[in-house]
Amino acid sequence: MPVTIRSARPADIGVVFALIRELADYEKLSHEVVASEADIAAALFCDHPTLLCDLAEWNGAVAGFAVWFVNFSTFAGKPGIYLEDLFVRPVFRRNGIGQALLGHLARTCVEKGWARLQWSVLDWNAPSITFYKSLGAELMEEWTVCKVTGPALTQLAGRAP
Repeated sequence: MPVTIRSARPADIGVVFALIRELADYEKLSHEVVASEADIAAALFCDHPTLLCDLAEWNGAVAGFAVWFVNFSTFAGKPGIYLEDLFVRPVFRRNGIGQALLGHLARTCVEKGWARLQWSVLDWNAPSITFYKSLGAELMEEWTVCKVTGPALTQLAGRAP
């Protein structure tokens, strides 16, 4: 049976949160997970979601997910998708599930007339980098991802007029 992709529903929050934890374990970032199921549910299943999630199923079992949100390119003058998380459970890998999830998001962009599908990958994750390049992804090595969190975020907020 081929992979099927569907939008996450409120009843899926347990499996969505389990996939987030599994991804964090894989990336050796479990210590950074401070979100709760309720936090993720509130972002996904509200009147104006700030987060979207597509689940991939293989023979009826949840095999992986893509968690994303809409971003915007001022240069293109159009929205796009920022893929926050892509994860396929190890037992389901090599079945085309990651490619199906990315293809689904690419089709969403094309159908909506959006400009791009964009994501980040950890520099040590050679298997994923090879996979993404095989799909035509361009690694933008001239760009460095920046983030401000925790006390630094609070301090920066204090500088606002």
